[in-house]
Amino acid sequence: MRLSVLAALAGWLCAGASGAVAQEAPVKGGTLNMIAQPEPPVLMVGLNTQGPTLYVGGQIYQSLLTYGTDLKPLPSLAKSWVISDDGLTYTFTLQDNVKWHDGKPFSADDVVFTADKFLREAHPRWRLIATTYVDSITAPAPNQVVFKLKTPFSAFISAFELSSFPIIPKHLYEGTDYRTNPANQTPIGTGPFKLKEWKRGSYIHLVRNEDYWKPGKPYLDELYFRIIPDSASRAVAFEKGTVDVLRGGDVEGFEVRRLVKLPEVENTTSGWENYAPLVFMQMNQRTLPFSDKRVRQAIMHAIDREFIVKNVFFGLGKVATGPFASSTMYYTPDVPAYPFDLPKAKKLLADAGIKPGDYTIRLMPLPYGAAWDRMSEYIKQQIEQLGFKVVIQGVDAGGWSQKLADFDFDLTFNFTYQYGDPALGVARHYLSNNVVKGTPYGNNQNYLNPKVDELFATAAGAVSKDVATKAYTEAQKILVDDVALGWLYEMQNVTINRKKVKNLVRTGIGLNESMDEAWISK
Repeated sequence: MRLSVLAALAGWLCAGASGAVAQEAPVKGGTLNMIAQPEPPVLMVGLNTQGPTLYVGGQIYQSLLTYGTDLKPLPSLAKSWVISDDGLTYTFTLQDNVKWHDGKPFSADDVVFTADKFLREAHPRWRLIATTYVDSITAPAPNQVVFKLKTPFSAFISAFELSSFPIIPKHLYEGTDYRTNPANQTPIGTGPFKLKEWKRGSYIHLVRNEDYWKPGKPYLDELYFRIIPDSASRAVAFEKGTVDVLRGGDVEGFEVRRLVKLPEVENTTSGWENYAPLVFMQMNQRTLPFSDKRVRQAIMHAIDREFIVKNVFFGLGKVATGPFASSTMYYTPDVPAYPFDLPKAKKLLADAGIKPGDYTIRLMPLPYGAAWDRMSEYIKQQIEQLGFKVVIQGVDAGGWSQKLADFDFDLTFNFTYQYGDPALGVARHYLSNNVVKGTPYGNNQNYLNPKVDELFATAAGAVSKDVATKAYTEAQKILVDDVALGWLYEMQNVTINRKKVKNLVRTGIGLNESMDEAWISK
């Protein structure tokens, strides 16, 4: 059995990947109870890629590919693919006999519409990819889609997992306002489960798709995503058996330590390889004080990030050094450092001619639970020690998304999913052409640096890994010196489940993967 041990946590997290070696034959039937925390604003993955939306929506929508824990592509709605020798043409052959949940046939036309219309308008990462690299998208046959690129883009084959490329039904969205389409409230996908009922504030109920394209699957009859706002109550719900699965962030770190020791329970940190989530502060650089990089540098020196990891998140993570997670390609530790140093922070403000008392900073927490609220209180305290006035501005998940998308914030928190390649998950936060109002997942802080734009473009289009490495290394040094974002820590997420739940985490996108192979032992 593959073990997943987090050494930094002194060995208390030690169980293997859930269901990695199933000795029993799969059993059909049963109900799997999980938690959606916080309650997602919508389930339409093409319009919202917040964690809870992906978790639930990943059972409804699918993409062309998925990715293993080694980040290599695996079939999903595409059963095979061919890349031309010059790296400019990608041909996908689709699965047979796929239907949408409303019974309409799925075809290459849906993929073309998704790529060339819906996501080009509505999706921050795909918009950037399509605008920069894609020359044409065609369907030469009902089961075949061809992408032709303007220039080589080495990360392109990694751009087809669920949150980057959720395939949308053309017959429901063509010619409509995507954001106000009533279908957003009754999502129709190709996945193994269909939406039956969403009782706001209580649960989201999905049921088996009887016409699913994989014969005999899914094994489970239904999924319930319970809405339990209080962290302590979520832990109790798992302990009492009301829910069977806890994903990263569902309960506090100290509860994780306790719950993994329960009998008939297992845990794993696998399933996050594609995401490698990294938490950061986003400081709006459109006006003072954050338009001056010395202020951003001062803020970094005013924060003890080791304290945040150890005391706020109970050791579930490690301090970040910059924009790339240390577990990902092209990471370099050779960047400027920001040790906790209040005197240095105050000197930087003085050198910048900034009088902190003249500014009131609106701090908007990420509304994902008590730990994030505690971190906001700590950050507020530290910034106030520099003399700034800080007001915490609490919002729900939908409100946070809207304010960030409208650039209506001073300082907030977010975390980036890195998607297996910096050209997909990292560059979007820094490119000048990705300052796009209406999405919370781009360059919302308004960081503008033509040199960084050039370096990211060079790396993404590089044929040689050495060329890419050199460009990414230089970009990291500039970004960290500029404090383009305030990187805090690399998240370590733990999935906890009852041992009766088999085959739950299978790929590098973990619990966002279609649970068509999951089953419950009787």
